[in-house]
Amino acid sequence: MPIRVRGTRLTYRSLVVAASAALMTVLLSPAGAQGASPRESRPVYSYGNAVRESVWVDTGLDGDGNGKSDRVAVDIVRPREPAAQGRKIPVIMDASPYYSCCGRGNESQLKTYDSQGNPVQFPLHYDNYFVPRGYAFVAVDLAGTNRSDGCVDVGGRSDIQSAKAVIDWLNGRARGYTTRTGTERTGAGWSNGRTGMIGKSYDGTIANGVAATGVDGLRTIVPIGSISSWYDYYFAQGAPLYDSGPEWLSDYVESPEARARCAAVQQKLVDEAPRTGDRTKLWSERDYVKDARKVKASVFAVHGMQDLNVRTKHLGQWWDALADRGVERKIWLSQTGHVDPFDYRRAEWVDTLHRWFDHYLLGYDNGIDREPMADIERHPDQWSTDKVWPPRTTEVTTVRPGTGTAPGVGTLTRRPARPGATETFTDDPKQSETDWAADLERTTGTKAGFLTAPLAHDLRLAGSSKVTVTATPTTATAHLSAVLVDVGPDTIRDYAASGEGITTLTDRTCWGASTAGDSSCFKATEARTTTVDRTVFSRGWADLGTYASADKGRPLTPGKRYTITVDLAASDHVVPAGHRLALIVAGTDKDLIDPPDSTPTLTLDLARTSAKLPFVGGAAAFVRATAGPVPATATPRVSRPEGVAPPRPAHRIPGGSRS
Repeated sequence: MPIRVRGTRLTYRSLVVAASAALMTVLLSPAGAQGASPRESRPVYSYGNAVRESVWVDTGLDGDGNGKSDRVAVDIVRPREPAAQGRKIPVIMDASPYYSCCGRGNESQLKTYDSQGNPVQFPLHYDNYFVPRGYAFVAVDLAGTNRSDGCVDVGGRSDIQSAKAVIDWLNGRARGYTTRTGTERTGAGWSNGRTGMIGKSYDGTIANGVAATGVDGLRTIVPIGSISSWYDYYFAQGAPLYDSGPEWLSDYVESPEARARCAAVQQKLVDEAPRTGDRTKLWSERDYVKDARKVKASVFAVHGMQDLNVRTKHLGQWWDALADRGVERKIWLSQTGHVDPFDYRRAEWVDTLHRWFDHYLLGYDNGIDREPMADIERHPDQWSTDKVWPPRTTEVTTVRPGTGTAPGVGTLTRRPARPGATETFTDDPKQSETDWAADLERTTGTKAGFLTAPLAHDLRLAGSSKVTVTATPTTATAHLSAVLVDVGPDTIRDYAASGEGITTLTDRTCWGASTAGDSSCFKATEARTTTVDRTVFSRGWADLGTYASADKGRPLTPGKRYTITVDLAASDHVVPAGHRLALIVAGTDKDLIDPPDSTPTLTLDLARTSAKLPFVGGAAAFVRATAGPVPATATPRVSRPEGVAPPRPAHRIPGGSRS
C-alpha cells in the first residue's frame, strides 16, 4: 500500500532506500559546527542494525505468592554504535499492561517477536524516531502481563515496582537476567541511567506513580491522559463511575497464565475496594497526589479537556500538587477526548517531544524550558499559549445562583440569593448532561439551571472549579452532578463520537526509520467536528452521603438539609462575548455516574449554594463581562445545530477502545 510522507507517496521499499541514503548523508557530514554545543539530536545511528534484546528484571516482590521473586520482561531496542564507541545513552521507557492484550495507539499495535523470542515490533513511533537519535527505547510488561511474572494490582505496589525496578536496573541497583527463569545475569552497562517515562492512559499513570516514589535516575515523565489517583478513576466523591471495580481491569489485562495464579490478588481488589465508594488503604496506596512532594522529575502533562474516561480531575489535582512543590512543568490541553497528541497535532507533537527529551535526557540547551508553559486548543486545530498555567491573573471568584422568571431557570451572578429561595428537581437516571444543557432555558423537573446575562466581553476560566450545594433530599441516598456550560454557538471537536474528536484516514505519515517488522508509518488523522449551540466544558459528581467525610458515606435523613462541595474537572475555556455562562445542578449524569439506590427529589437552598470559579482576571473580569451592553459583533445564534451526542457508556479501562 502506498505511503504518504508529508505529501509524498512512497512504497515501503523506496522508504527504506531513501532512509538509508539520508542516514549515510548525515553520518558523513561534519559533526557539529566548529565544536558548538549541540541543540538537537540527529538520526545518525542505524535503526536496522540496532540491538534488540529482552531482559527480565527482578522486582524484589512475590506478587503471585509462589515463593519466587517476580521478574518483569523488558524489551529493549538501542543503537549499536554508541556502546561500540564506549559511550552510554539515555532511555525512553513506556511501561504498559497492554502490549499483548489490547495494543497501543490509534492502530492498537502489539509487541511481536521472532521464533527465538527476540523483539521485532515495538508499538508506537518512539523507537523508530528516537533510537537513530541516540536513545534506547525500553518497553516494560507490567507484572502479570505478557511475558512477566507476578500479578496486576491496578496501580498498586506491584504495578509501580514493575517500572521502578527497571530504572533501578538501568542505574545498577537491581538484578537483570537473560531469561525469565535462568540464573545468567546481565547489566545495563550501555545506559547512563537517565530515564524518561512516557505513555498514554494506564502507561502514563505508571509514570506518575513511579515519579511519586522519587526514584533516582528518572529525569522526566510525559503522562498523556493519565490517572493521578485510582479512587478518582472509579468513584467521584463516593458516587460510582462504573458497575465494577479494579478486579475487572486486572482480569482484563492479565496474561492467561497470570489469571490462573492470581486469584488471591483478584479477591483483594474486590474485598478492599468496596462498591460503597468508601476510601480504604487500597485507594491510599494508589493515590500518587499525596506523594507529589517526592517528585524530582520534570513533568510534561497532556490531556483532552473532554476526556470522559480519565477525566481532567486527575490532571488538575496532580498539576496543582506539582506546582505547590515547584516541579518543572509543561502542559498541553486539547479539545479531544481520550486521544494521544500524535493523533491530533502530530508534527508539532513529535518536534516538541524531541526537544523535551533532548533537554532533559541529553542536557541540550535548546530553550524548551524557557518557552510558554501551556499550549491550549481553543478551536479545532487552533492553539494558543500561556507563559504559565493557569495564568498568574487567575483568581478563584465566587458566583451565586438565584431564582429567575421560571422554575428551574435561574440567574448566575455575584449577588447572594434571597433567604428562603429554592429550586427543586427529581433525579432521572435516563437523562445526561447534554439533555440538561439542551433544556437550560426551559422548566423541567430534572435539573436546576442558572445562567448569566449574555456576556459583554469574553470570559475565560482556567483551572479547577468547586460547587458548594446545600440540598434537602426526600430519600436516604442521593447523587449530585454539577456542570458548567457555555451557552452559544460554536464548532468543536466531536468528543462524543467514536474517535473522540478525530477521524482516522487511510494515508500514512512516517516518523523515523523502519524495518520489515516495525514500520515508522502511521495512519494520518484529521479533526472531526460538530456544530453546537451549547458546550458542557467542566463537570463533577458526588454522593451526597459523603457530606461529612470524603472517606465514608452515610445514609441521609429525608427532609434534612445537607451541604457538600463538589469538585469539578480542570479545564481552560473561553466563553465568548454574546454567549452565556451557565451552571447546572442535577442528579444522575447518565452513562457517567451510576444512579443511587433510590429516586430522590432534592430541594436546593440557593442562599447556601455557590460556585468558586477560576476566572482569568478574577472577579473584575466576571463583573466586566456580565455588565454592560452585548457588543453588536457578538456571535449570533445558529440554527439547526448538529449538536454533540450524549455521553457514551463509560469505559472500564483507562484507554477504552482507543488505548
